[in-house]
Amino acid sequence: MSQFSTFLFDLDGTLINHFAAIQRAHTHTLLQLGLPAPTAEQVLAAVGGGLENAIAKLAGPARVAEALAIYRPYWNATMLDDVVLLPGARELLTRLRAEGAKLAVLSNKHGPSSRLVCDQLGLTPLLDGVFGATDTPWLKPQREFTAHALTKIGAEAAGAVLVGDSTYDIETAKNAGLASWCVATGTHTAAELTAARAERVFADLAGLSAAL
Repeated sequence: MSQFSTFLFDLDGTLINHFAAIQRAHTHTLLQLGLPAPTAEQVLAAVGGGLENAIAKLAGPARVAEALAIYRPYWNATMLDDVVLLPGARELLTRLRAEGAKLAVLSNKHGPSSRLVCDQLGLTPLLDGVFGATDTPWLKPQREFTAHALTKIGAEAAGAVLVGDSTYDIETAKNAGLASWCVATGTHTAAELTAARAERVFADLAGLSAAL
């Protein structure tokens, strides 16, 4: 049995690889605005703090509303293309579920989009909840967002761990009094995650599962 009774998982870069669809949507948006197509590195550096923040970094703060009007319809039509589970994700969730742990997704990805993706990939039956942007007034790393998710699934910070791939996730865990374990399969390298003081850093979910 794991040393934790509750697991909150980030989604993009932690459980799933959705980057091809995300980059495609940002590229479509910027081209429609008459701006150069972003590189993969630019998109990767922009995401993690919510869609509005990503668009502000890529298109400029003055064009967020204009860009959202282009991005959202395109995203809704194409977001289920090219989304895949990261290796070991299903196996880890299945194992933890069988052990009686409470499991939820805590993401700055649009909440309805997060739930559709979890449905598409067959994760929903393994989860006690999926919480994302627009579901509440808060986003990671705000403590209130984590507290809301824990309350909804009937869990407490004690005995809980946040599993993520970014410095946002580490800050979120610290703000809420959770353990922070990270995988280097998303926006940040293992060195960056270690420098941000994640309690444990793993190359991937297989390494994290072995540590449990």
